[in-house]
Amino acid sequence: MIAVRAATPSDAEGIWSILEPTIRGGETYTLPRDMSRDAALAWWFSPGHEVFVAEEDGAAVGTYFLRANQQGGGAHVANCGYITAPRAMGRGVARTMCAHSLERARARGFRAMQFNFVVSTNERAVRLWESFGFEVVGQLPGAFEHPAAGFVDALVMYRNL
Repeated sequence: MIAVRAATPSDAEGIWSILEPTIRGGETYTLPRDMSRDAALAWWFSPGHEVFVAEEDGAAVGTYFLRANQQGGGAHVANCGYITAPRAMGRGVARTMCAHSLERARARGFRAMQFNFVVSTNERAVRLWESFGFEVVGQLPGAFEHPAAGFVDALVMYRNL
């Protein structure tokens, strides 16, 4: 069973073990592939990010953050970033984290959720977000330089809460 809980500073190593392969792979996040551990953790735990960890049998298998997408007049729209450990892909970790994030966003009073930059070649994520009712509301042609596929589109996905 996958359980999601608020992250604590003691989760840093487990979270880094999840972030590092994704950052180094450079296929889904707009982060420098050579980003240091400290810089990555500082970004993941940025002020305004509420960070969670997904665990299975006591081991971290995923992490996500929840934040306001914008300030001021846009602060009622949530935004999240999710990463699943490579060893746990295909086991429902991302689905569990997304369901948790939607509940948490509603509890915090957000009225909608927006994903600003979903790499179009990340087809599993696109299908998953669509299964939760997200719609593609914008397409940014060639906005992401994928290490294998070259310049690919990024999608803006949105849903009301």
